[in-house]
Amino acid sequence: MSAPAPEAALPSLPSVYRSRATVELKEFFRQRESVVFTLLLPVLLLVVFGAVLNFDLGSGVSFTQYFMAGIIAAGILGASLQNMAISIATERSDGTLKHLSGTPMPRSAFFVGKVVQVLAVTVAIIVVLLLIGVVFYGIDLPSGSDWLVFAWVSALGAAACTLLGIALSSLAKNGRSASATVTPFALVLQFISGVFFQFSEIPTWMQTVASVFPLKWMAQGLRSVFLPDALAADEPAGSWELGRVALVLAVWCVVGLLLCVRTFRWQDRGTG
Repeated sequence: MSAPAPEAALPSLPSVYRSRATVELKEFFRQRESVVFTLLLPVLLLVVFGAVLNFDLGSGVSFTQYFMAGIIAAGILGASLQNMAISIATERSDGTLKHLSGTPMPRSAFFVGKVVQVLAVTVAIIVVLLLIGVVFYGIDLPSGSDWLVFAWVSALGAAACTLLGIALSSLAKNGRSASATVTPFALVLQFISGVFFQFSEIPTWMQTVASVFPLKWMAQGLRSVFLPDALAADEPAGSWELGRVALVLAVWCVVGLLLCVRTFRWQDRGTG
């Protein structure tokens, strides 16, 4: 009597995470619409605004230098909140999430893959924007400890916006309506959060609304590393408020996580 065949060993959790992250990256870069909208749109905005609005703001600072902080923050928002909300809603609608939830793959691997995708795209956006800013517009890069501030503001902002994007994906009725649901919200945030204009020139009530959401604080934290301290006086509080920036972004990480736990669905509403 022959011995029973040994059971195949299950792959380790790290290898499952790596495989899922690889799949997410390949799927993102194979979708031209996603690459253009998420990766190239911030570059196009920098080129257009940099060419048209390259005037002096005072203290030897050009508008492009000021705009760099805002467009990087907007790029992070696009790579995280917009990208997550739209892509997950689409995958939920076309049955991808239902299929994945029925496989032996740990559900955590799906979210790890999404996070890795956001981090990779975010780094790509930042590198390309900085390269274009330095080569074509003479942007002054951060120096010394400013790079540390740049890193933690970007990381906390990306984390908060990723979690919010995952939660927002459940608001869309289906994949077709996801872009129409999320994009206007993101655009309004960009206009009131000091991305396209000096934040001090935005009406006070808009500043108040913007201060509720993470994009305003991301842009403010990044301005602190691209602008001289003299321009901190133009901020609503008269300083960069880096402690408050960290606190607000951290709170949004917690809020976003709680919203994900409460609202995330593997299938569209009304489906079995």
